[in-house]
Amino acid sequence: MTDKPVGIGVIGFGLMGRVHTYAWRSIPLFYDGQPCPIELVAVCDVDERAAKKGMEQGGFSFWTTDFREVVHHPKVDLVDICVPNRDHAPIIREALAAKKHIYCEKPLALNYEEAKALVKEASAVSAEGIKFQLVSEYRFFPAMLKAKELMTNNFVGRLFHFRGCYLHSGYVDPNRPLEWRLRKEIIGGGVLVDLGPHLLDLMLYLLEGVDRPIAVSGAVETFIKERPLPEDRTRKAPVEVDDAAWALIRFESGAVGTVEFSRVATGTEDELRLEVHGDRGALGFNLMEPNWLWTFDRTLPANRWGYQKLSTVQKYPAPASYPSPKFTLGWTRSHIHAQFSFLKAIVDDTPPKPDFTDGLKVHELMEAIYRSAASGQWVSLPLDGRPR
Repeated sequence: MTDKPVGIGVIGFGLMGRVHTYAWRSIPLFYDGQPCPIELVAVCDVDERAAKKGMEQGGFSFWTTDFREVVHHPKVDLVDICVPNRDHAPIIREALAAKKHIYCEKPLALNYEEAKALVKEASAVSAEGIKFQLVSEYRFFPAMLKAKELMTNNFVGRLFHFRGCYLHSGYVDPNRPLEWRLRKEIIGGGVLVDLGPHLLDLMLYLLEGVDRPIAVSGAVETFIKERPLPEDRTRKAPVEVDDAAWALIRFESGAVGTVEFSRVATGTEDELRLEVHGDRGALGFNLMEPNWLWTFDRTLPANRWGYQKLSTVQKYPAPASYPSPKFTLGWTRSHIHAQFSFLKAIVDDTPPKPDFTDGLKVHELMEAIYRSAASGQWVSLPLDGRPR
């Protein structure tokens, strides 16, 4: 713990900017003042009204519509990026030049090639103690922390299957306008780029040190081919991004995986599900029931076989002190722990996770799925043929 405050600058005060601001404000209470004091210095949004609201509602000292004023503010130590994918790279590069810590919403970049360049540029300053973390908040659910512990301890044994899906239904209505998440030039893709990073990151996180993907066969589909324009809903324009995506994955050990993503899965809300099967056991998780992790232990006597429902609720390690570990979990709680973990890495001078290299691995998988969907062929990993 240190008495030196870390100054925060949030860029983008839409949904995620509000969530991150809530988390920064909550950390001192949830972790009893650790790992350091926090000062909310500056907030930025291209919409002046949103920027002013950020200052008024979030408790920042300063607002602006120019992200450079946040990055170069003398009291800002950490730049928190909550803007659309297209705008990540310019802000990251400005923050790298200013030697500021960077906390960036997923995915890292607009595309794979841009992500590779950013990782290379970030590595040049990482030796100077500058830290970088991607927002993959689902890693920070207690159920996922427990699942990672079990995977590290060989709970499932030899891997046979990873299967997962992330399903939303918000784009079923054909009259939903062509907003930024449906515009390739802003987001870089469709549902695969929107929801894909969450599930793909969890797959890589849980299987790190256990197995790795070596090839994918993917497909994508756009069911609603045109949508109204936001500025004139009497006119329509083509949709250039995917509503649904799916892939088969081959792993180095011979195990296989399936992943599926959709924003037109009628009846779903925030349905991220995953299962891991091995010769010793299995794990299962559903984001709609975030307080539980399902486990199957095949090493037990056969008369005791069956899935067990482990209560994980808010069982975070110390110094988490609030709320009580027995209380049910909410969605924003994982953001609070993710941001606490980044602050702790800064204070303790330890590597944060997931870092930009982890983000590049996700980009590589998404790029491979898109390439496979375009060619109709399996695509080998790594894409550039580099040894691992």
